Amino acid sequence: MSEFFNIFLFGAYPYIAIGSMIFGSILRYDRDPYSWKADSSQLMSQKGFRLGSNLFHIGIILLFFGHFIGLLTPHFVYEPFISAEHKQILAMAAGGIFGIMAFFGMVILIARRLGNPRVRATSHFMDILILLLLFLQLILGLLTIPESAKHIEGATSMLALAEWAQGIVTFRPDAASYVANEPLIFKLHILLGLTIFLIFPFTRLVHIFSAPIKYLFRSGYQIVRRRG
Repeated sequence: MSEFFNIFLFGAYPYIAIGSMIFGSILRYDRDPYSWKADSSQLMSQKGFRLGSNLFHIGIILLFFGHFIGLLTPHFVYEPFISAEHKQILAMAAGGIFGIMAFFGMVILIARRLGNPRVRATSHFMDILILLLLFLQLILGLLTIPESAKHIEGATSMLALAEWAQGIVTFRPDAASYVANEPLIFKLHILLGLTIFLIFPFTRLVHIFSAPIKYLFRSGYQIVRRRG
C-alpha cells in the first residue's frame, strides 16, 4: 500500500497538478478574462505594502529559479565545475537567505491582509488561502535546510530529488522511486508545492503569466491625448 501511495503521490500527482495549472489557466483566461488580475490591495492601504511585497517577491522569485535550475540541471553538467557537496552547501546558503527574505515579507503581507479592516474586507477566500499555503511552503522549505545538512556527504538527498524532478519532466515511469526513502520533510515540501500548482488557476497567482515584459522593449512613448 505504501508503494502504491508513493507511486501515486510522486509519480502521477505531479502530472495532475501541472496539468491543472496549464489547462486550468488556459480555460480561465478564455472563459473569464476579466478575473485575470493581481487584485492589488495597495489602494486600500499603503502601510507595510511596499516592504512586504518587495521582500516576498524578490525572495520567492529567486527561490523559484534556484529550485528550477538546481533540480533540472543534470549532475554531469555541473560536475566538472563544482562537486555535488559544494552545490548542496551553496543551495542551502542561497535558499536560507532568499527563504528568510520571503518569510518576513510574507509575515508582513499576512498581518496586513488579516489585520487591516479595509484590506480584509476586500479579500476573497482564495486570497487568504494561497497566502497561508505559500507561507507554509516557505516554512517547510526552511525546515529542509537542517535536514539537508545531515546529508552533505555525497549529497544523496539532493541528487535523489534532482533525479526525481528530471524523471518527471522526461516522463520516466520510475521517477517516484527516487524519493521513496527520502525524509518526510522533503516529501511534504514537494506535495505542498504540487498542490499550489493544482489550485494555481483558481487564485490570483495567474497574474504572473501576464508580466508586462513587452513594455521594456517598446520603441516609443505612450501618447495620452488631452481631454476636450
